[in-house]
Amino acid sequence: MLHRNDFPIVEYDDAAKAKINPESFKPGCFETDKMIITFFPEVMKKLIEKNKISLERVIPGENPVEIYKFNDESNVLITLGQVGCPACAGNLDLFQEMGVKKVMFCGGGGVLDRNIEVGQLLLVEGAIRDEGFSYHYLPPARVVYTDEDTTNRIAEYLDKENISYLRGLTWTTDAIFRETEDKIELRKSEGGKIVEMEQAGCIAVARFRGFEYGALIYGGDDLSGEEWSDRSWRSRDGIRYDLVNLCKKLVYII
Repeated sequence: MLHRNDFPIVEYDDAAKAKINPESFKPGCFETDKMIITFFPEVMKKLIEKNKISLERVIPGENPVEIYKFNDESNVLITLGQVGCPACAGNLDLFQEMGVKKVMFCGGGGVLDRNIEVGQLLLVEGAIRDEGFSYHYLPPARVVYTDEDTTNRIAEYLDKENISYLRGLTWTTDAIFRETEDKIELRKSEGGKIVEMEQAGCIAVARFRGFEYGALIYGGDDLSGEEWSDRSWRSRDGIRYDLVNLCKKLVYII
């Protein structure tokens, strides 16, 4: 049923089927249900060079998506995420049709609090929905939350392994060049710790389709001061490689 509104973006339709559905593409199924989505291309390159992963499948299209699989016995898939909810979360919806039911996401984002150091991990508990994609999967709300049991299982593992992390919300936005000072302060007051561009959509797809999803985002550039600071966050190769390997373990726990 379509719920009409003065603003199209909040006209949520709770119909289970759309005109075009993931199964419409007849994508075929993977032999495993576990996947890592990462935003670290240099880690993917290193894994390929070390013969740690092999190309499993290419999903064709105007922007083909390459899916790799670890060469060990872990039976875990890995793919490089695409920027923004329509691309990243849209692909995630297709992946779940292909049999993926356990997903760990790892990426980086801009911190809203300068006390969050470069490399500090945020276990995502939810996302402030300042984008458009998630409103097509769930009714309007300011925040979409991850599944609490799934998030707690991740936290229990991190605690057991003495891995330092924060828990909290991200701020998902479509517009990297419209992160204004007033918006940053508002999102901070709402509990946002990191700004990124995918979590609200990915969480919404997982809740709508009913599969396990967890996300770890590490602190990157700093938006909390008077001037933006890059903090050389993309050069933290060790952090990024270790985070992918951590997610490889966590995807079995969620």
